[in-house]
Amino acid sequence: MGTFAAIHARLERLSQYAVWAGGAALLAAALMVTIDVLCRKFLNVTMSGSDEYSGYVFSATTTWAYSYCLLHRSNVRIDAVYNLLPRPVTAVLDVIGLSLLLYYMSYMTYFALVSFQNSWVSNSVSITTLGTPQWIPQLFWVVGLLLFFATLIFVTLYALVALLQRNWDLVAKIAGVPSIAEVMDEETHGIDVVMAPGNVSQAEK
Repeated sequence: MGTFAAIHARLERLSQYAVWAGGAALLAAALMVTIDVLCRKFLNVTMSGSDEYSGYVFSATTTWAYSYCLLHRSNVRIDAVYNLLPRPVTAVLDVIGLSLLLYYMSYMTYFALVSFQNSWVSNSVSITTLGTPQWIPQLFWVVGLLLFFATLIFVTLYALVALLQRNWDLVAKIAGVPSIAEVMDEETHGIDVVMAPGNVSQAEK
């Protein structure tokens, strides 16, 4: 499992860089929109295309954060019953959930590539005054989806191997719902906070 752990760590690092790049792009888009609003208010001029470009940035950078959310188990899940089930059952459910997500993403990634190819071949442009070639924003969008899809394949395989080895703790670490203690540790990282005994889940005792 050492090879899997090493690949997992490298994917975490890559996803971190992708999130930083996406965050920088969102910050730049927010700055552009802010300048546009101020120019409209005080100078009666406008930066044409700020709304269009910010939309492109938002859609692309969203996909660039998918891998980070997957590796850090930040996706929202309903766990009211999940937390009451035995560890082997939750491990099986985690792998099933990843498999279903992989099935869905295989279709989404495929049609995203088809859309990008069609825009490239037909040289489609936006219907705005800027006439932006659609393959340009779609390229960044597809790159994020491909990164997520590749990460999802690896995580599903990693979790499946751990499940076959009956390593319930590893499955939970890879794909399970984070415990309260893990969430608190993530939110208070770098802050001197001590968890009260009552906040530690039964599984962590």
